[in-house]
Amino acid sequence: MYIPTSNVHDIINAIEELNVPKNETVFIMLAEQELPDITHLLSELNKKKIDFIGALFPGLIYGPKKYKSGAIIYPLPVMQRPILIQDLSKSNLELEKMIQQFKPDKKKSATAFIVVDCQSSNISSFLSSFFNLFANSIEYMGCGAGFLDVSSRKCIFTPDGFFQDSAVISFIDMKCKLGVHHGWIRSIGAAVVTKSEGNIIKELNWRNALEVYTEIVTPDMGTKFDDTNFYKISRRYPFGIYTEGHEDLIREVLIATDEGYLVCAGDMPENAILNILKSDKRSQINSAEKVLDDCFKEDDLDVEHCLVLDCIGRALYLQEGFEEELIAISNGLKNRNVNIIPEGVMSLGEIASMGEDMIEFLNKTIVVGVFHE
Repeated sequence: MYIPTSNVHDIINAIEELNVPKNETVFIMLAEQELPDITHLLSELNKKKIDFIGALFPGLIYGPKKYKSGAIIYPLPVMQRPILIQDLSKSNLELEKMIQQFKPDKKKSATAFIVVDCQSSNISSFLSSFFNLFANSIEYMGCGAGFLDVSSRKCIFTPDGFFQDSAVISFIDMKCKLGVHHGWIRSIGAAVVTKSEGNIIKELNWRNALEVYTEIVTPDMGTKFDDTNFYKISRRYPFGIYTEGHEDLIREVLIATDEGYLVCAGDMPENAILNILKSDKRSQINSAEKVLDDCFKEDDLDVEHCLVLDCIGRALYLQEGFEEELIAISNGLKNRNVNIIPEGVMSLGEIASMGEDMIEFLNKTIVVGVFHE
């Protein structure tokens, strides 16, 4: 349910009107513009004894439309109370110990829904540790929360408070079919990451990372590289990491530092072989159509929810064409006689299980999950 206002009382009233069953938790997605007083919102939700998790995002998706303000209220059946993991930037060993505490009984039909602070520096390690608990016995999907200016601020909330550098995990008591695509292809490259730290590339091919990146993309640009508005260039030329059996794993370059380091949206391992990727509007929209093809490989699914996690980087790249992508998803559901309104967020990174492989933190990707019995 989309609510055009983020007024606290309007949100509370909307939730109460849904008569949410006791076995369901309400996921509250808030657009970053015109935010309510989060402390007041949490107080009112707790007073009403509403089970909830929530997060802030650059934008919301409801049907074929995007919204930069308001809220989406999304109840989902859960196996247990959602789990809050704080301080994701701690060492891997500390994270392993924290996650080992939370191991519910395995259930094949369960789906782990994960929301992380996109600015946490240890997301890939956290996901790897979490995957080690369940491997491919369950499905995984989720997204990065935060702000369009990629500032590090509180962006995740639960009945326990308002947090940053954290993640919240819900075990959804439903089966889920996933579609994961991005529509970017290899164009220029390759380069090797010879020095990195977390999500920061310091050297490519044993040289300054920005210098090498500039040399690679400038011939394709057809104009001089101007780093005064770096992201306008970098959003057209993301990195692709080779992933066997799947599309390349995208790492979007967010900023270049004064030292010439490249700050990416996700961890960048040393020795990774990178290609520069390119795309166009048609390829992006085709990828949105492909995700539904993947979701509906099986016939006669009794779909109850359709959750869309669509990267804000895609919206910035497509501009006004972004809603064509959302229309493609809505029409794809209608063409399959699925009378469900797709709902979701413009995310800052996407999380998905890639077949039988590990969970990945993705960039510039669209993830659609259809929940069914």
